[in-house]
Amino acid sequence: MDFNSRRLALVAYLLVIGLAAGCASAVVSNAAIEDRTAFTLGLDKSGFTVSNRVDDGAVSRYSVTTKAGKKYNCYVGGTMSMLGRQVSDAVCNDAPGGAAASSSPAGAATSTLPCNALLKAAGRCPK
Repeated sequence: MDFNSRRLALVAYLLVIGLAAGCASAVVSNAAIEDRTAFTLGLDKSGFTVSNRVDDGAVSRYSVTTKAGKKYNCYVGGTMSMLGRQVSDAVCNDAPGGAAASSSPAGAATSTLPCNALLKAAGRCPK
């Protein structure tokens, strides 16, 4: 393979990687979403369902409903590089209209901690 052929192959490879890097649907698989969400929520993959996935640039947004009825809005980011696919951890927040009980570690810890302004603003202070 001569120098020009190598150069053309490298340009083609970088072009494909560049096009896929900004497209979450090409980078973030459903399995990756389930893995990251299970870790973030501290649940088994069979303990929730993922729905309403929307790919927005390098971010995938989706809804999660646990078997207990708790609802979350979540997202993960994804990029493609020469090292392969990179998918961020899932970030999840309570969805409006979801069950009132909090399963987050921060919510559990505040019952033994003194309440401060930040916890009050987040609604995490014991009543």
